[in-house]
Amino acid sequence: MIAIRFHGRGGQGAKTASRIVGTAAFLEGFVAQDSPIYGAERRGAPVAAYTRIAQEPIRERGLIAHPDLVVVADASLITDAAARVLDGIDEHTAVFVNSPLSDVECRAQTSLPGRVVTLDLTGIALQQFGARGALSALLGAVAARLAGLRQESIREAIARELADLGISAQVIERNQAVAAQCSDAVQPLLFDAGALRPAAPVQLQAPTYEPPTRGTARISAAGNSILRETGGWRTFRPVLVPDKCNGCWLCFAYCPDGVISMTKEDRPVIDYDHCKGCQICIHECPTDALVAEREKEGGVAWKAK
Repeated sequence: MIAIRFHGRGGQGAKTASRIVGTAAFLEGFVAQDSPIYGAERRGAPVAAYTRIAQEPIRERGLIAHPDLVVVADASLITDAAARVLDGIDEHTAVFVNSPLSDVECRAQTSLPGRVVTLDLTGIALQQFGARGALSALLGAVAARLAGLRQESIREAIARELADLGISAQVIERNQAVAAQCSDAVQPLLFDAGALRPAAPVQLQAPTYEPPTRGTARISAAGNSILRETGGWRTFRPVLVPDKCNGCWLCFAYCPDGVISMTKEDRPVIDYDHCKGCQICIHECPTDALVAEREKEGGVAWKAK
């Protein structure tokens, strides 16, 4: 069995990518299983998805503790302890990172113990689709290729999964073409079946009854969201173009996290420590005074056009 774990942020398509891999494996006659896990559906929040591929019935369920392949849609997740990207990774694990850094540079910066493969899928999506380009088809195609699946199966899986999302045939065909280019840029990995580790036994715990004074949800402390800096969730940050701003305050009103304040001159100031990069302010700005700028990685910055 090959166990693949996807890590991404809400809106990057990790869930759909895992389904593309599972569907491609199913089309080739394998037994496949895929499932996502996430909390509140918030753009930028860490999410995970799991795909298992085997020739025999798969009896394991739930999260993948010891993956053979880890697919990271956003390199900033590697250093985010809450995302737990590094859990279960050892020298037998292959890791794909969506990053403009080379394999060697990424390994040096992250100290990943396994085999590391990198490709700048975000840059390719920006070039081919624009600022709103989705990563799901590209992530799924690369992961499926690394797992040794055929291009024909990957192409058909992309068509099926994107069609289920209501995407037009023309857009699907474009996604298939770009995804094929991305998957051609990587080579299939060889997974040693003898290196697969058996699942660790789980100690079941019997639940005990708690009285309402302990078991009922309640607020027992003042708000502490200010202590949780969520700026690391961003892939793109909103940046103000002062000459275009007319001081309408719409960005302030629409910000779901209240991280935009206004100056005496009616100009927005963004708290980047807590801005999640949802880009609602950018889409609501009537004068295009707010633009998306790709976050820095490795000392280089990219701007979305």
